[in-house]
Amino acid sequence: MSPALTRTLLALTFVTGIIDAVSFLALGQIFAAMQTGNVIFLGLGIAGAGGAPVLAPLVTIAAFVVGGGCAALLGRRLGALSGSGIAIALGIEVVLLATAAVLAAATEISPGELAAYVTVALLALTMGLRNTLVRGFGGPNLATTVLNLTVTALTTLAPLNLASNSDLGQRAAAFVALLAGAASGALLLKTSITLPLATAAAVTLAAGLTHLRARPALA
Repeated sequence: MSPALTRTLLALTFVTGIIDAVSFLALGQIFAAMQTGNVIFLGLGIAGAGGAPVLAPLVTIAAFVVGGGCAALLGRRLGALSGSGIAIALGIEVVLLATAAVLAAATEISPGELAAYVTVALLALTMGLRNTLVRGFGGPNLATTVLNLTVTALTTLAPLNLASNSDLGQRAAAFVALLAGAASGALLLKTSITLPLATAAAVTLAAGLTHLRARPALA
């Protein structure tokens, strides 16, 4: 994987941290990207345990699946995702994140209300789109929306010397990027829900533009 693509994927991992921080803290204790948690929340909600929601995780999971389906169709049209294909995918993500930010700025968002469901659906759609597309070129080190494979690979391969220094560096960087994104999202949320969403859109836009500028060097 090229250094330029690695930087792009790390930026997207940072964005994931922001998005899930906003989703959990402001939109009803759900995750837009990490659907395993939503399945657990759904199970708790069905059991009536701890006041866990039912509708919110259902909406989020459904939107994520729709995003994945859209990504599959997009992947067929673009072929192998490289160069301009990645830029197009990131452009779509920027539009969706910006739309969520505008919605947050224009409405009063509270968990359990329509605006919150629409916002988290937009975010989950975005993450589903990206998760499916990145699987085609990100590999296990930089999946951008989950760390399960990354952390497992880090802990199981390192003692056996089956992972290169480059692999270990990428996995550690992904961990730090997601952690930093979550912390940043929580801090920005203290100002408004719009600010972290706008920041996520801006970081994705910057990652896309940087990737485009790096294309001649990769050719």
